[in-house]
Amino acid sequence: MDSQLSIHWPDYWRRLREALLKPQVNGAALEAALREARARQPLPVLWLVGKTQAGKTSIIRALTGSETAEIGNGFQPCTRTARFYDFPTEAPVVRFLDTRGLGEVAYDPAEDIRYCEAQAHLVLGVMKATDIRQDAVFEVLRAVRRRHPEWPALIAQTGLHEAYPPGGEHLLPYPYDREPLPPQVPVDLARALAAQRERLGKLPGLSPARWVALDLTLPDDGFEPVNYGLEALWAAVEAVSALGLQAMLRGDAGMRDVYERAAHPHIVGHALAAAGVGALPLVDLVGVPAVQAKLLHSLSTLYGQNWDGRAISEFLGLLGAGIGVGYVARTVGRELIKFIPWWGQTVGAVWGATTSGATTYALGKAAGYYFATRQQAGAMDAETLRRVYAEALATGARFLKKSPEDGR
Repeated sequence: MDSQLSIHWPDYWRRLREALLKPQVNGAALEAALREARARQPLPVLWLVGKTQAGKTSIIRALTGSETAEIGNGFQPCTRTARFYDFPTEAPVVRFLDTRGLGEVAYDPAEDIRYCEAQAHLVLGVMKATDIRQDAVFEVLRAVRRRHPEWPALIAQTGLHEAYPPGGEHLLPYPYDREPLPPQVPVDLARALAAQRERLGKLPGLSPARWVALDLTLPDDGFEPVNYGLEALWAAVEAVSALGLQAMLRGDAGMRDVYERAAHPHIVGHALAAAGVGALPLVDLVGVPAVQAKLLHSLSTLYGQNWDGRAISEFLGLLGAGIGVGYVARTVGRELIKFIPWWGQTVGAVWGATTSGATTYALGKAAGYYFATRQQAGAMDAETLRRVYAEALATGARFLKKSPEDGR
């Protein structure tokens, strides 16, 4: 304990700088701490149930904003016929589960269902609007809701344009959230959507399934917008679950550009990881700076900026001594309280998690401003950088307090 409390503020600020210069992000101790932190705060899981080519990967791309990412290569097997994809890979905020093979010959979904049932927080059925043969998907949805009637269920009907008349385009404003559908919806499409819903009938469970029609295409397909119905999908996800996925993956409407939008889930993921590590006694004095270093190195790569000793010194110098003292005071304070009997295991853990996560979030947002300014060859304003940090510190603390521990 004495060795922990004897750390001087300049020493700790120097430790952060050293972690930034020489991040030990793959050390066994840190990796073990991250595993323990993840076990305490499991990822929210979105289980996608649908046939091959139904559009599941397109939905993942649209929800994560990773339009150009090779998501297919990022999937990892978890059963013989199911796989998972964590996003972002380095510090994930959400896990997508994909059950493959539904509707194929000699496919037995029992193993996948057993695995996914222990993982999923939200079930998303995915089916092409023009494919009437969805009995395999319906059977999985019925089985899951019979066993877990409290689970929210959402069903996405995809590939709308395949039922458009020749030369047809997306209808604007989006009309598929109305009941009944307005007359401008193409007749064949309206019939296809209704036929699938009627064939499923009433889903077992405490709440009805929620349906969303969408069409996620590529720019070369010639339909605008390419992510047609995405906002309706997000509205449905937020309405049926308490996972807070939109805040974690998209942020708010104030995002400046594509870089900031891409950086946001990485910042959130590392903030959650730091919060998990920060709740562990005798770990976060080393672990949290390592997680923060990992984040800032990742952001420099995303923005295409050098992150060497000179840049690190400039960034920390622009943040200023006042922020440095506050950073270290919060760190030492949470370490002190962890050693108070009972409080250390309760209040101390909560404080450690919140302060670790909030400072990581703030450093990430400040670094985003710093890298964006360098990228545009703009004038670096220390006052603006500090304001970004201060505002993000408060936002990060609020965000972490609202993050659900378990959405099931």
